[in-house]
Amino acid sequence: MTKDEFKEFQERVAWGEEFNFYYQNEEYWISQNPDGYYLTKVKGSLTQEFETPELLFKNGTIEERLLSEIYIDIEW
Repeated sequence: MTKDEFKEFQERVAWGEEFNFYYQNEEYWISQNPDGYYLTKVKGSLTQEFETPELLFKNGTIEERLLSEIYIDIEW
């Protein structure tokens, strides 16, 4: 994913869209409900919860790395 695509990805999540994507051949899911936003690793259902989409993208991690550090390797 390019930097521009990552920015669009963030905007679309903030608008209410949900996405599945892949990082290092593992599937992840970004979802939401009235209680918050969720980053889930599909295998094992490991979920991180955030109050806002901004916090998800600021603090969400995969393999102990921030999404903002690995976006270039994310495939959607």
